[in-house]
Amino acid sequence: MTDHDVAQDPDERRLSTREAADRLGVKPETVYAYVSRGQLTSRREPGGRGSTFDAREVDALARRGGRREPSGAGSELAVRTGITLIDRDHCYFRGVDTSELAAHHSYEEVAEWLWTGEMRRGIRFTAPHDALTAARRAVDALPAHTGPMDRLQVAVIAAAAADPLRFDLSERAVLDTARTLIPTLVAALPRRAAGRSLAQGGAEEAGTEEAGAGRAGDERAASGRAAGGLGAAEQAAPGQAAAELGTGGRGAAEPGAAEKPAPELGAEDGPLAPRLWSRLTSEPADPPSLRVLDAALVLLIDHDLAASTLAVRVAASARAHPYAIVSAGFGALDGALHGAASGLAHRMLLEVLDRGSAAAVVADHLRAGRRVPGLGHPLYPGEDPRARALFALLEDVPRARPALQAARDVITTTARHKEWHANVDLALAVLTVAAGMPAEAGETIFAVARTAGWIAHALEEYDEPPLRMRPSGQYSGPRPPQPLP
Repeated sequence: MTDHDVAQDPDERRLSTREAADRLGVKPETVYAYVSRGQLTSRREPGGRGSTFDAREVDALARRGGRREPSGAGSELAVRTGITLIDRDHCYFRGVDTSELAAHHSYEEVAEWLWTGEMRRGIRFTAPHDALTAARRAVDALPAHTGPMDRLQVAVIAAAAADPLRFDLSERAVLDTARTLIPTLVAALPRRAAGRSLAQGGAEEAGTEEAGAGRAGDERAASGRAAGGLGAAEQAAPGQAAAELGTGGRGAAEPGAAEKPAPELGAEDGPLAPRLWSRLTSEPADPPSLRVLDAALVLLIDHDLAASTLAVRVAASARAHPYAIVSAGFGALDGALHGAASGLAHRMLLEVLDRGSAAAVVADHLRAGRRVPGLGHPLYPGEDPRARALFALLEDVPRARPALQAARDVITTTARHKEWHANVDLALAVLTVAAGMPAEAGETIFAVARTAGWIAHALEEYDEPPLRMRPSGQYSGPRPPQPLP
């Protein structure tokens, strides 16, 4: 009697090697490699011509991200995730278009929804006293020239040291940590005093590369042109800006909001965007600019398995606590090929504004064998949807018009040779240049925003078997035995 003659429970069905390989999206040889590593068990049926596999076990491995096939571009690790989908020049968080989320919800709301599935209107994240005190003391002890990314890395370690319960990886504890860590990171950064914004030459406080190289005056002039024509009508009171963003929606005030006292810009219990703004620039914040910043925070929360996110999942697989996984993300983000891209675009726009034309600046980049910053993205054949959303919002920011035109000039100039589309780094650079922020501001915005996404990935990974992120090395050294050195 063959297996086909017996009525089987579908859950107990056995799969052939080919069927198991198809479910896992790998080659048959890889299925046997899983067996040798103990990730799958095989059984040879009496009279059968090959091994069979438990369908439930194969499906469980597939859900854990079992696929490990090399792609044409090199070795690629595929991990199943329900957070972000990038498809046809669109980016989705849990199936919802990120541009729509950025248009209708604040950063805190989207982060909370991404973590819990619940959209809590008007939610605010507040830094606890002990963690904030430890983080500020550690950051204040750093050298004056320390940049914002270094400050953030020190702040997260100090906040961890102040939390004796950080090793509690229950979902509730991780969520509590997430809601307090992000505001702690922002509040640990020093505020920008009036007249001392980094892009305007605050070298002793920021230690920017431009100031150190004697280019602070050039940046000051270019920043002045980028924000040129900013009149009193455009410089809305800080309280007005914070009140408008503090409603939980975009630009729509709650009934009776006019009678409420307007919160101070950057108040530690207000919306996160105004708090971060006061750490990035001394320029006054108008409501349209804050909407751009808040939208940027939403759009940058996650972007599939970027290098920093993969580092986070590896750390979470080893059951590192939330502070440690964020530290892992910061470490990867600090790489020149990951977090620094927006700073390059920022400097390029300043140079375009200074020279009055994009043609010469683009030519200099190409002549030196460098790619033009802020253009193209390997995941989007067309325009980066995050850039598209930010450019639309920047149209409503009067101070951004010069920088926005400079970005368009760059795109138009490069299009004569090859059609390059703007990516989010260029849009972010328009905001940072227009607001008189330092070149490093884009990376700071990115780091704060992405922290929420890293927590979401950690929550996913904590539900997976521990230490599953343990790929096998392919030894390429000399074959043993070798003589003793």
